[in-house]
Amino acid sequence: MTALVGLVAGVLVIAGAGSLVLTRSSARHQATQQLVMEAQSLTSGTSTQSLLVLRAVRRVLRLEDARFVRIDALGVVVSTLPPSISPSDLNGSGLLDGETVSGRSGNLVFAAAPVALTSEERVRLHVRGQVAILLTRQAGDLGPSWGYFLLAGGAALVVAALLAWQMSRRMSRPLVEAVEVTERIAAGDLQSRVPVRERDYPEVSSLAGSINAMAQSLADNRDRERHLLLSVSHDLRTPLTSIRGFAEAITDGAIDDTSQAAEVIIAESRRLERLVGDLLDLAKLEARQMSMQVRPTDGIEVVGMAAMGFRPLAERMGLNLEVEVPHDGPDYLVADPDRLAQLLANLIENALTHARSAVSVSLLASDDPRLPLVRRIVVQDDGPGIAKGDLSRVFDRFYQADRGPNRQIGSGLGLAIVAELSTAMGASVRAESPIATTGGSRFIVTLSSWDGSRVARAGGGGQGGEVKGSG
Repeated sequence: MTALVGLVAGVLVIAGAGSLVLTRSSARHQATQQLVMEAQSLTSGTSTQSLLVLRAVRRVLRLEDARFVRIDALGVVVSTLPPSISPSDLNGSGLLDGETVSGRSGNLVFAAAPVALTSEERVRLHVRGQVAILLTRQAGDLGPSWGYFLLAGGAALVVAALLAWQMSRRMSRPLVEAVEVTERIAAGDLQSRVPVRERDYPEVSSLAGSINAMAQSLADNRDRERHLLLSVSHDLRTPLTSIRGFAEAITDGAIDDTSQAAEVIIAESRRLERLVGDLLDLAKLEARQMSMQVRPTDGIEVVGMAAMGFRPLAERMGLNLEVEVPHDGPDYLVADPDRLAQLLANLIENALTHARSAVSVSLLASDDPRLPLVRRIVVQDDGPGIAKGDLSRVFDRFYQADRGPNRQIGSGLGLAIVAELSTAMGASVRAESPIATTGGSRFIVTLSSWDGSRVARAGGGGQGGEVKGSG
């Protein structure tokens, strides 16, 4: 508020002083011009034929600011002048030549015009040089203008102070509220929000909205972290409980078939190892520390090998695993082959978890003719399907959509890793469900095809540049 009032005061002083200076200069100029005209009028025509006429005019008009001055033959003023005017100001040489002289000295402006004398008047008056009439006038004295200026400036400052007070209140109150809310958020109260009012300035409203969005994001992250900890604790406790139970039973001799108990311990250990590995992969992806070699990758080979690795598991589960890939040669994709295989493994494992009888894996061309260099990897199952309300969350960590009874062979992080790997390779993934009247789900990974020119530049299946995965 003080700064605003000071700014207004400074502007008023500068503008007012400038205006007064210009007014003063203009008044002096106008007064000088007027004196020149009056002097020339008094010294021209028949009125200048006799000094007696001029003296009579002076007595009649009582021109207190008019006087006669004499200039000798050398151009020196020999008459008494007003105190503020020196003989050099009148330019006696110019008056001898018949010129009208004007000027100013401080607030006093003057004009002198030569008088045309007859030869008889020069002899009678003993004038060898020139006689001129000198008019003077006080001009440029601001007088009461300063008082008016101070009065107007004071009124303007009062108005500025009132406006500044109103504006400062309107601006400072939401800022104080924002500071208080941020302090509460920093203290852990993530439910605090900054009030947003319609009459607030747009910038203040934008700040309040940003703080509220930040608080909501922090609250959501805290809820996700809590859910993650609960889910990790549950998924870690289950295999650990089995391992501990069977190990104690073996130690106590309560199990006759120790080989079967050992197999359970090994299976649960692998499950635990898989969960820890998935958590580490997610952490690396989010920290952008997972190394990737994006290069021309034969999609036919990667899809075929990934599906082949799950055929024994599918047979043990009584499921039919079908693979559909082109048969007209290699189809190069922009991907890291190892990470693409990991992505497919997670999708196939998820499909086997929920399928009733069949799972299919396909490498297809784009379904959009405008995108000929796009390829789709489709993993489909005939399970119960995913509710529409769950489709947007299937790639969240540990989120378990209600898809009926399943075999629980995964870690619960597979789809989250799929989403992170897709983003890191510049691909995309989406889920569709249901795909039939009986349910079913379809996961589609969309990748770019590595065209022939890029393959040639890369030297066929040469190594591409190393990039870091992003979360």
